[in-house]
Amino acid sequence: AASMGAFLLSGGTKGKRLALPNAEIMIHQPSGGAQGQATDIKIVSDHIIKTRHKLNTILAANTGKPLDVIAVDTERDNYMSAQEAVEYGLIDSVIEKR
Repeated sequence: AASMGAFLLSGGTKGKRLALPNAEIMIHQPSGGAQGQATDIKIVSDHIIKTRHKLNTILAANTGKPLDVIAVDTERDNYMSAQEAVEYGLIDSVIEKR
């Protein structure tokens, strides 16, 4: 799961957030683009910054990590193995048997 998929995964029912052993999970800050007049670009920029804060706050609640840690960890693409995602608090366990 990557990007918003990882965000949604973290918001699943506690105890039921699972991943297969070879899964990779990636978190990062929101991205977007803007063009046009400077005022329009600023509106989009301000919105993306607000969205980043909102998503980081939710991710902090879902993982139990402090907001400042989430902010640093989502600054760039941050890839994790399934086991690393467990340790991070994004998921609860790795599926061992089918």
